[in-house]
Amino acid sequence: MKLNQTSLQKIEFGDEPEDIYFCLIDLRMSPQGLNIKKLSLSDPRNIDEQFRNNGCLMMFTGAEIEELIRRGELDRDELHRSLYRLALKDGVIRE
Repeated sequence: MKLNQTSLQKIEFGDEPEDIYFCLIDLRMSPQGLNIKKLSLSDPRNIDEQFRNNGCLMMFTGAEIEELIRRGELDRDELHRSLYRLALKDGVIRE
């Protein structure tokens, strides 16, 4: 998978860092990104599975993103690229 086959989607449910989610999306599965309205109809007990089935490769809260930036694992100015690299490093995807 190449960088241009992924996208970074920000989903906001509120203003607090724990209410904001950053998702690395597989554009081959969801070319327009995640359809949050459709996913909101899913059984909440299976929401993680629904996100995966719709192309979400990795998902972090805003608080988790801030911690990864603080630890030097992500670059705030290149968040999409650095999340893609983290996915490669963690074996979530292969190049």
